[in-house]
Amino acid sequence: MNLRIVSMACLLTVAMTVFSGCANNEAVTAPVPDERVKTEVIVAAPGLLEPVTEEFKIGAELAGKLRTVLVEESDKVRQGQVIATLEDAEYQARVKSAEAEVKQRESELARLITGARAEERQIAKFQVEEAQVVLRNSETELRRREELYKSGDVSREEFERAQRDFKVAVARNDQATQNHALVNAEARADDIARAQAAINAANGRLLESRALLDKTIIRAPIAGIVLRKHLKAGESSVLDSNTPIVTLGDTTGIRVRVDVDEADIGKIQVGQRAWISAAAYGDRKFTGRVVRISQMLGKKNIRTEEPTERIDKKILETLIELDEDVKLPTGLRVNAFIIVNG
Repeated sequence: MNLRIVSMACLLTVAMTVFSGCANNEAVTAPVPDERVKTEVIVAAPGLLEPVTEEFKIGAELAGKLRTVLVEESDKVRQGQVIATLEDAEYQARVKSAEAEVKQRESELARLITGARAEERQIAKFQVEEAQVVLRNSETELRRREELYKSGDVSREEFERAQRDFKVAVARNDQATQNHALVNAEARADDIARAQAAINAANGRLLESRALLDKTIIRAPIAGIVLRKHLKAGESSVLDSNTPIVTLGDTTGIRVRVDVDEADIGKIQVGQRAWISAAAYGDRKFTGRVVRISQMLGKKNIRTEEPTERIDKKILETLIELDEDVKLPTGLRVNAFIIVNG
């Protein structure tokens, strides 16, 4: 709605002159209006006070039960200050498990590089020596049984048993020899690369676990004041909910978000002077200027609660920054007046 405030100086002069002339029965000529007096056009619209940084709705990045909420409404907070914490037993356990896995992978790589311990090398050597003795004995026994079989002193069954024992001794000797060589062999490049990749993957899981644990601590993204506390300790923070833990705002500066009617948007420009008033402050006016105009029409944000109010009209959000550093409560509904031709 446009409020046109027309200067009454010329009209008042005419009225006084006419009244005086009529009293003296004299002819009256109305003075010519001063062309320098201009009509001041004002666009009026409802507005809402908000912090200069807008409102920050602070929630958790993880779903969970709140262990603590460390602030109350009207508390001042520093940037980075802890304002709430979630129950973190599960995430603590994840970190410990990931740390253990990293240590295990690192020990596997170290063992691969340094090779077997001296005790393992010694055992492998003893196994080879034992297998060689068994093999020699089996070979000797096989030859003896072969001679006895040819002379008819032993049965074919006993000869075949000696052959089987010899083959088993050969296999065990080969196995012991290969194990001894493996224990004493240097680490292969591909084995080392595979072990290093396992360490990198474990470290990645550790970093992820620590990041999740850190998200159980909710910090203030800005320095400001707690405008509202929505949740308390013991309540649950849900990711798909629109309920934050707290709402913060930087109240070092106050601005006004105004719903300009779509019929008036062509008259509004950045830099125009403006002033606001509120019933709570009587006739006091707070001056400012238009600092930002939205580029898209939207639905009304502010309701006047008047019976004749139309809620189907589109509005253009306009921001007014106040000139004075005044301490006004955020969320206060005000009347905004923008001078569109001043």
